[in-house]
Amino acid sequence: MMLLFKPSSTLARRSKPRPYQSFSESLLMDSIESAENLIRKWITPDLSPSCTSCSLTSLFSPEDRTEGRRFVEVINSLQYAIQGVMLVNPESQKFSRAYNLVAIAMKHLEKEFYRILKSNRRNLDPESVSVRSTKSFHSRKVSVYSDVPKSEDADVVIDLKMIADCMISSGYENECVKIYKKIRRSIIVESLNKLGFENLSFGKVQKLDWDSIEKNIKKWLEATKVVISTLFDGERILCDHVFSPSVSVAESCFSEITIDSALTLFVFPVSIARCKKTVEKIFLTLDVYQTISKLLPKIENIFSYDSTSPVRLQAADSLTSLGETINSMVAEFESSITKESSKSAIPGGGVHQLTRYVMNFIVFLADYKEPLANILTESTLPLPEDYLVNNEEHKVGETGSSSSSPVTTSFAWLILVLLCKIDTKSRIYSDMGLSYLFLANNLHYVISKVRTSNLKVVLGDEWVANHEGRLSQYLDKYEKIAWGEVMVSLSDNEEVLLEEDVAKERLKRFNEAFEEGYKKQSTWVVPDSKLRDDLKDSVAKKLTDVASAFYKKYQVETWDEIVRFAPEDFASYLSDLYLGTGESGR
Repeated sequence: MMLLFKPSSTLARRSKPRPYQSFSESLLMDSIESAENLIRKWITPDLSPSCTSCSLTSLFSPEDRTEGRRFVEVINSLQYAIQGVMLVNPESQKFSRAYNLVAIAMKHLEKEFYRILKSNRRNLDPESVSVRSTKSFHSRKVSVYSDVPKSEDADVVIDLKMIADCMISSGYENECVKIYKKIRRSIIVESLNKLGFENLSFGKVQKLDWDSIEKNIKKWLEATKVVISTLFDGERILCDHVFSPSVSVAESCFSEITIDSALTLFVFPVSIARCKKTVEKIFLTLDVYQTISKLLPKIENIFSYDSTSPVRLQAADSLTSLGETINSMVAEFESSITKESSKSAIPGGGVHQLTRYVMNFIVFLADYKEPLANILTESTLPLPEDYLVNNEEHKVGETGSSSSSPVTTSFAWLILVLLCKIDTKSRIYSDMGLSYLFLANNLHYVISKVRTSNLKVVLGDEWVANHEGRLSQYLDKYEKIAWGEVMVSLSDNEEVLLEEDVAKERLKRFNEAFEEGYKKQSTWVVPDSKLRDDLKDSVAKKLTDVASAFYKKYQVETWDEIVRFAPEDFASYLSDLYLGTGESGR
């Protein structure tokens, strides 16, 4: 402390107090008198440390905080004066009187601190504090309320800060912190209970059926977003403000108030990850992973203290455990496709139930493409050997280029595994035309699902174009096999004119082939209306072109006795085709 008077050598030889010492003690006496007057007015008339009854009216009244803040200022001035005298005259007799006043004041401030915390639970609700705060966690040393308009809530926090500063600087840190931790911890626990989150150990989780686990996961999902974004966030803001002069005190308070609840919150996902469940439960597991992943930056910011590092580590461990579980569930899903062993043919060559199930599953997975990008690893399951032998045009590279993302590669791979399985199932049909129609129906379903979902974004236009090209190949092969004989029956050498009897025989063969083909295919099905209409139009056009050329060349209209189909009517003849009758066609 700077000396106000420099003592001369003469004064130094005298027994009288030095000027600076007299001034310090004079300042202390003034501070003692001010403190005594205020304490007699608001607390106790006899100034006895044992008489700690509270004033009838709170010093920090919502109606008027002037006296409360003046009280703190007076005690701070008294402390300052004590420190000044301590430097120049540590043996001063006035210390006893001053310390007595400080003790009385601290007792009262302790009660005021408790009362403000207890009676302002609504104003100090962590969610409200978080919402009101406009400051980021990157500037925690700055008052979070410095830019907030004057309000009752801000006043309450300012009162708490003034009292905490005064008590800590007076050596009453333990008393202040003990009260704060007790009340604030109870608010955190109470808030978690209200959110419906139940603390379940791994053993308890293992004993629950899936419906109960699912309910608890949904409660966890709802609670966690609120707990992190408002509850813990608000508590960190409040601790940092009330105890802003002391980072260590703020850290101690925040850590003890929140760490148990926070660890409980992030242990639960690990228990979920270790639970045995079917692949259909992957979506809720992904919800949990995605929630933690999105909140992780805020978690790391809120729990940035060294003492709260276990929370950060637990959150990260939860992500790791959930990621491993999700990855294994995708692998299990892939394996289930490969192992599917149903031998029954789909009536009329329609879409197989395996195709519907797998594609709907993958479509839902595609909605989680962002979190899956950090989870999925490359598949290690081989494609069926017979598929690779019999399908040279199908290369593993179809799953994506070397530069594809893990999500693109994994999703394309799952679809390829499905298509391999469908190719194997197409061999169940004895009729090759129906076999290719089955392949076309299933591939068209796959492409449609991709084009109308997030899979289009994941797999890209090139993937769609490549598979649409293969669909065209399937349809062409179907037409050549199913309608080839009908087409060929009217084909002839355009430069050679057949004798009438031979030409008529050709027409009869065409009629029979068309009727036979139509009858056989009346049991076949094309579920998609657009694909069905396109296929009918394509077949009708080819038949019309062949028949028209033949009829014109031989003037068939004169052969009334054998003409059964007019070329322009083939579209009408085929109108009810591919609707199916429920027969398998095996």
